[in-house]
Amino acid sequence: MIPAKENGEFVARMEDVLDIYQWEYDEEYPVVCMDEQPMQLIKETRQPLPCEPGKPARYDYEYERNGTANHFLFTEPKAGWRKVSVRPTKTRRDWATEIKALLDEEYPNAEMVILVCDNLNTHTVGALYETFEPAEAKRLADRIDIRYTPKHGSWLNVAEIELSVLTKQCLTRRIRDIETLSREVTAWMNHRNESQSGVDWHFTTSEARIKLKRLYPQYQMN
Repeated sequence: MIPAKENGEFVARMEDVLDIYQWEYDEEYPVVCMDEQPMQLIKETRQPLPCEPGKPARYDYEYERNGTANHFLFTEPKAGWRKVSVRPTKTRRDWATEIKALLDEEYPNAEMVILVCDNLNTHTVGALYETFEPAEAKRLADRIDIRYTPKHGSWLNVAEIELSVLTKQCLTRRIRDIETLSREVTAWMNHRNESQSGVDWHFTTSEARIKLKRLYPQYQMN
């Protein structure tokens, strides 16, 4: 949701993220966006009837809730790459563990990863220190530069676009357990990476200053 009136904090973070999206690609300083999404796991109470000629698949309206899971999605828009991990929880330790995997397994040779994410209280450098011993936490913290989207400005995060695609293409049905969910999400991720689907981001800081002029605080010249 875009604020209804001027908001200096929103503007500052918005321009920071928009400027980052205009950087030239640099494998030493990759720009990675992350977002997460919970999902309800659903079990069938009766066996669905498969498709037949002239008849669609049929499902009973009753279902059984089978817990929840959480997707951690990372994407590098300019490289057409994304990674999705499925976890049963979304704690600070979960996030910190995902960050370690991102840095050590996906970007071991990068000087610094620029991470665009939202303002959840789990998305902090402090979470690294709560999960790893101090030297390891400091090593990871020194290799990540977190840039937060504005509050109520998650539309500025490219990872939210990827999560929307994931939901529409893979998750619009009942999935019974976390093992099945992980397999389905991995298959989606591999297919999308192989096709090198990327995001062509056009909205810039210059355009924001025109189209979202109402958000910019008025100032007085001395």
